[in-house]
Amino acid sequence: MVQTAGSEGGRSLVENLLSVSGAFEGSEDIAVARDLARSFLTDVQAEHGLPVSGRAMGMVQLVVSELVTNARKYAPGPCLLTLEVSGGVVEVTVWDSNPTPPAILAPDPLRIGQHGLEIVMAVGQSFAVHREPVGKRITTAIVLADDPGGDVTSRRL
Repeated sequence: MVQTAGSEGGRSLVENLLSVSGAFEGSEDIAVARDLARSFLTDVQAEHGLPVSGRAMGMVQLVVSELVTNARKYAPGPCLLTLEVSGGVVEVTVWDSNPTPPAILAPDPLRIGQHGLEIVMAVGQSFAVHREPVGKRITTAIVLADDPGGDVTSRRL
């Protein structure tokens, strides 16, 4: 995994935008991608004072896992994960080299496997697929402080 961004440590703060990126090439990197998401959101809360609910922390890690898994499974070469926080929302974007949009299957409780995008679409506020000059980008957004009781996680789940 390689982290990139505009400032030291792979993180940047530009006009209230916090972001982190990582490039992943192997299936073992899926856990590293989840760890990057957890660490980033923990820092967003601890260092920048933004509330991050326990639900948001878990949902972001789940979405990262599903999107990076799909990218590693269906596209050759590395994939790039970017997390951006702005306006109380974290936007999760995964780029991969395969220009073919993913097949979004209808919900089927009898189907074994292939529920990843179904899950991503269910937990996110939005879902978009953008073709790029090389490959595609899949983006979803998750609200950071969505627990009605204000339950906010300060560290690991």
